[in-house]
Amino acid sequence: MRKATSAEGAGESGLAKLIELHALNSFGDMLITIALASTIFFSVPTGEARGRVALYLLITMAPFAVLAPVIGPLLDRLPHGRRAAMAMSMLARAVLAWTMAGVISGGGLALYPEALGVLVASKAYGVVRSVVVPRLLPSRLSLVKANSRVTLAGLLATGVAAAVGGLLHLIGPGWPLRGAFLVFVIGTLMAFHLPHAVDSAKGEQRAVLHAEVHGEGSHLIHHRPPPVKASLRTVGPSVILALRAMSAMKWLVGFLVMFLAFLLRSEPIGGLRPTLALGLVALAAGTGNALGSVLGSWLRTRGPEATVTAMLLLATCATAAAALWYGVVTVVVVAGVSGLAASLGKLALDALIQRDVPEAVRTSAFARSETLMQLSWVAGGAVGILLPLNGVLGLSVAAAVVGLALLWTIRSLFRVGLRRHPTAPRVA
Repeated sequence: MRKATSAEGAGESGLAKLIELHALNSFGDMLITIALASTIFFSVPTGEARGRVALYLLITMAPFAVLAPVIGPLLDRLPHGRRAAMAMSMLARAVLAWTMAGVISGGGLALYPEALGVLVASKAYGVVRSVVVPRLLPSRLSLVKANSRVTLAGLLATGVAAAVGGLLHLIGPGWPLRGAFLVFVIGTLMAFHLPHAVDSAKGEQRAVLHAEVHGEGSHLIHHRPPPVKASLRTVGPSVILALRAMSAMKWLVGFLVMFLAFLLRSEPIGGLRPTLALGLVALAAGTGNALGSVLGSWLRTRGPEATVTAMLLLATCATAAAALWYGVVTVVVVAGVSGLAASLGKLALDALIQRDVPEAVRTSAFARSETLMQLSWVAGGAVGILLPLNGVLGLSVAAAVVGLALLWTIRSLFRVGLRRHPTAPRVA
């Protein structure tokens, strides 16, 4: 494993250490997820579980929606303390996991604020990790391939953690959380062993869209001190296109997670037992995610706009097919395709940020895009909770939402193409 993570210069640059840290982070997060799911979802009847999950979303996600836009700008102000920020996110989750282990058996309201703290700490880590990758990028790797390695390591660790968490849960509901405590304590120490380049802010600054009318359009002006506030509007039309498409795909993933979890538990399809149906869907989604990460290592930086649009088209077609021919096969396919599309689409978005966003403001763009992706997932999950448990209805709504996003994306793709290749003036 060490040989694989250190290949192509990743060992010398320090990227291998970040890959290992991210695997540990994903392992710990999965242990906490198993503990929460077993208490909130699996331990009670479907109707009561739906209410508990809705309450979980309300108490944890609503405050997160307010805090999330603050996370990126706040972390932007800590360019020289990124290792400390990652270590603190690990330490905070270690403390919260240990505290939750004492109250999780009751499933009371005290559990939810602690779960909110875990969520905020996890997303703060994710934002810093996205910012750190370009700082540890070996000369022989593209940013897309580096992110693909990091993501794949996290997915593999998640799969192992699912098995370990299941075994720990057999001992008692608090044991996965005690395991997470140990994992995050180790992660806290590992964060400080990242290279010093992580804390370097050389060449970074923030940007703002400064309007100057010259017949048409606006121009991006970069300012050196005093630094100015960053905005996603400064990243260019191609990145905006990819952000919209990825928001739709993250919405779809969040929707499917919540909607199918309750649907397949209350109304099993194809005569399958609920646990088997849920297991097949989870396996398909995980396989799709892993396949997207593997394909990402082969992705060329040319044409990422087309890649992200193609992924949204694929997700739309799969969701529409599942709505039209609702059954075991189509539900499993839509789970796998959505995982593949979201994974590969995210890597295409990373390629666009690498290509179109100047290095001086690239870290800021990564921070804000991560926050937007999480909020989109939350919005999709909320819709999945609120809709009636009717497979055809739910998947039809999902297909309509991503279909509208696809039309908007295709329209934007043509506009981006025209800007890049304007029609040459005819000469008489």
